[in-house]
Amino acid sequence: MKRTQTAEEREREAKKLKLLEEFEDTWLPYLTPKDDEFYQQWQLKYPKLVLREAGSVSEEIHKEVPEAFLTLLKHGCLFRDLVRIQGKDVLTPVSRILIGNPGYTYKYLNTRLFTVPWPVKGATINYTESEIAAACQTFLKLNEYFRVETMQALEELAVKEKAKEDEVPVCMTEFPRLGVGSSCDNKVDLKSRAAFNVTLLNFMDPQKMPYLKDEPYFGMGKMAVSWHHDENLVDKSAVAVYSYSCEDSEEESEDDSSFEGRDPDTWHVGFKISWDIETPGLAIPLQQGDCYFMLDDINATHQHCVLAGSQPRFSSTHRVAECSTGTLDYILQRCQLALQNVCADLDGGDVSLKSFEPAVLKQGEEIHNEVEFEWLRQFWFQGNRYSICTDWWCEPMTQLEGLWKKMESVTNAVLREVKREDLPVEQRNEILAAILVSLTTRQNLRREWHARCQSRVARTLPAHQKPECRPYWEKDDPSMPLPFDLTDLVAELKSQLLESKP
Repeated sequence: MKRTQTAEEREREAKKLKLLEEFEDTWLPYLTPKDDEFYQQWQLKYPKLVLREAGSVSEEIHKEVPEAFLTLLKHGCLFRDLVRIQGKDVLTPVSRILIGNPGYTYKYLNTRLFTVPWPVKGATINYTESEIAAACQTFLKLNEYFRVETMQALEELAVKEKAKEDEVPVCMTEFPRLGVGSSCDNKVDLKSRAAFNVTLLNFMDPQKMPYLKDEPYFGMGKMAVSWHHDENLVDKSAVAVYSYSCEDSEEESEDDSSFEGRDPDTWHVGFKISWDIETPGLAIPLQQGDCYFMLDDINATHQHCVLAGSQPRFSSTHRVAECSTGTLDYILQRCQLALQNVCADLDGGDVSLKSFEPAVLKQGEEIHNEVEFEWLRQFWFQGNRYSICTDWWCEPMTQLEGLWKKMESVTNAVLREVKREDLPVEQRNEILAAILVSLTTRQNLRREWHARCQSRVARTLPAHQKPECRPYWEKDDPSMPLPFDLTDLVAELKSQLLESKP
């Protein structure tokens, strides 16, 4: 079943097509460090992008982080994601793993990734290998390093903006230790913008990718990641990136003057102002161990892409994920809210309800959908990938599935009430109106997720990565109060509602 594009997606696609039409076969201009105006343009148009070259980062970081990358790759912990783009399932060319606070998730391209927890104080985490545990510890250490450095960069930026200075250092060996010199509220705000709670690790070997898209606007060459804004982040929060390409240092060359534009053998990060065809873009070469920081609102006002080099590359991208609806604690609280309406458990798995107020029933069915489609199906669509690193999510997902199953019994109790012969017509209609939208959505999404699990792309994945359509049950399963396929049920309820209307 093809998903209908949202208004935002349609608007974005229309802007892209209009932009492409405006310059037709002519490339927009972009700059590299070879161009005389490169640094001036960076200072004027991209002041909230900061590069920290590898030489100014501690040797300890350069030793431990690459080892951690290679450890996770060796143990098969990085995966290409089967994401949803404009109604189509697509395998990302980049392999990824999310590491972060226990119970946190990060959503991008309609896919919810679940953290492999890093070992924060007080957490009990069983890793499958001691080397994986050490790698997660390394990225927690890098996260703290980035938090401190990002705070210093944000304070420097705040001082510059307050003084209305035009120039901001974009390439520095050390962030100046400067304070904002303003209220405590500003200090707290800056601190929250650097409170990284997850890192999304990326890996790609261009030699194993037979087809990569060409950058469409500037002619920058092959892209590992297309132009985008990072999704699901706290407003104006920073993103800090450690880049590690696997080239042999002896083969690195400082002389790229023979190339027009960017060196295609070197990885770059590209930046442009969103929907701007006047300002030149930037292609910034990334040497082994370079770090860059996207500060304040640059993620909203600008877009960035990753331009492939010739060698394998890792990156660790530290983010302040917007997790108001994306933590295990959150969804467990939502389940508790939905099940507050249960009065008692009856024989055979049935339940009785305290209230049939339409608002209460509507809320319960919406939470029912949320736990099924934003958590259970998202998790199992990714196969058994998380068990390669840790068993941390096993118990929570079992718990969520049990709570979801009880919500199936709640829905069944509501339907029993609707069928009660002495129920007044007006009350029946109010109940039907309250639950029909959620039930229709549930049926449509179940059909979509089931089809996605059977797609041609899904069938090409290794066994432990194959999507699992879960929860799923056959029509006559005695343990389930309602069928998996709700088509007939929804049609019957809609018919009842129509028949009762004057």
